[in-house]
Amino acid sequence: MNFDDFSFAQPWWLLLLAALPVLAWLQGGRGPMPAVRFSSVEAMRFGAQKRNAGWGGFARVLLHVALALLVIALARPRLGKTHDTIESSGVDIMLALDVSGSMIAEDYTLGGQPASRLDAVKDVSKHFIEARPNDRIGIIVFAGRPYLMSPATLDHAWLLQNLERMKIGILPDTGTSIGSALASASNRLRDKVSKSKIIVLLTDGAENVTTVKPEIAAEAAKALGIKIYTIGVGRNGPVRVPVMFFGTKSYQMQEFPTDEPGLQKIAQIGGGQFFRAADSETLNNVFKQIDQLEKTEVKLKHKVEWRELFEWFIAAGSLLLAVRAALAQTIWRTVP
Repeated sequence: MNFDDFSFAQPWWLLLLAALPVLAWLQGGRGPMPAVRFSSVEAMRFGAQKRNAGWGGFARVLLHVALALLVIALARPRLGKTHDTIESSGVDIMLALDVSGSMIAEDYTLGGQPASRLDAVKDVSKHFIEARPNDRIGIIVFAGRPYLMSPATLDHAWLLQNLERMKIGILPDTGTSIGSALASASNRLRDKVSKSKIIVLLTDGAENVTTVKPEIAAEAAKALGIKIYTIGVGRNGPVRVPVMFFGTKSYQMQEFPTDEPGLQKIAQIGGGQFFRAADSETLNNVFKQIDQLEKTEVKLKHKVEWRELFEWFIAAGSLLLAVRAALAQTIWRTVP
């Protein structure tokens, strides 16, 4: 683990360092009066053995450095590592996305090129997911029946992988069952404990395979405290649909009516909003509006892990005192 913060737990002990220069000055002053007076020691100078006169100064340096290290140890130096933990009362979101055959119609654009409705939906869903890292998001796809692509999760990398797997034909193209999709999405959110729970339902068609009526499913979601946003995608009127004839791609004009009144009613029951997204720019703006309407409150909890260093300073100071004592009793021993 990398520690990036140095501090003292009890820094007031460092005030004692100011006393060390005073101690050094006192030790370097004039010594006490001699106990025995000599008229002169000049006659003894030539007979005496030469000694290293620098020992006294070196001994004081060792003492002062050792005392400084011990004072620093009292101040408890330490290294800290800060951990930021996200505590968010986030939003739980289920994306209910239509993958029926009509979603292959190419009335959208991506990067200036024609794109299918499904490709456009995948693109804006990806950006929506990436913009909400602190929310649990799941995906249900539906055609004639719903299918869980991913439960609500914070593992958005895995979620995006599942989003990429979404394609036309993943479910039998037996129609559009909006009510079943709502019921399935609500079931996935009902036990979640969060600030807000929402369903974003996106379709280009109308309910034509009814297992659960959409209005009843919306009422059930409302009872569970789930808000519903509905999006109608694609243009009204004839649109280009790619078809294959003997391995050759061509286009036909087909029309897929969207049940706007039905989607409006679902959103009204669910306490959300209905949006119409007839082109790529509008679809992108719709997801941005939903993102702004359902903001996540994020709280950061700071936790600092400390590593104490005072033992090293105590050891270093004690070692210097031991060295000073050993030298004083051996090679630099003085005669009283």
